[in-house]
Amino acid sequence: MLRLLITAFEPYDCWKENASWLALVEFTKTMSSRADITTRLYPVDFAEVKTRLERDLRDEYDVAIHLGQSPGASCIELEAIGLNVGGRSDQLAEQYEPLIEDGPVAYRSTLPLAEWSQALRSQGIPTNVSYHAGAYLCNATLFLTHYFAEKLGLNTQAAFVHLPLNYSQTVEHNKRMPAMPSAMSARAVQLIVEELVKRAPAHEQELA
Repeated sequence: MLRLLITAFEPYDCWKENASWLALVEFTKTMSSRADITTRLYPVDFAEVKTRLERDLRDEYDVAIHLGQSPGASCIELEAIGLNVGGRSDQLAEQYEPLIEDGPVAYRSTLPLAEWSQALRSQGIPTNVSYHAGAYLCNATLFLTHYFAEKLGLNTQAAFVHLPLNYSQTVEHNKRMPAMPSAMSARAVQLIVEELVKRAPAHEQELA
């Protein structure tokens, strides 16, 4: 059976909720039984994420799908590139530092993001492939998953999925920002899981 790690983040800064966690909670209500799925809620802290992520990946998942919110996004964004750079939202770009000293400049996801994007759009979910996940924890999680998989000799593939804010978040802050219902974001995650199961090696599907 295909083994998946799906993660989300806690609230941060002015946000009392995080769209990624709202979507993941919604997803678990109808979670597929055709894959062995582990979910995690990560804190918004570079050091903690680094520690917990490496520990989780030692369980040797086939795929890690990380979810994060993207205020201002009007569609789901499938992130293709994880850069070896990180910084807080209150820092200037020149203050950013490498996530891993002497590590590679970047990793690119080997998952079929373009196919996922088409599959989601065919179901009425606005989706695009993105080539810049920023320089905060979302980018770091994608980069570090590839780095730790390589370091630990794992075959784990990774993807990062940026989600628009949920409507409750924009209402709470009285902000005119794009939003998407958590149910739709959760449906997107479900469709991605279905795509992964569909393309899993035959022996993994037989065990499902």
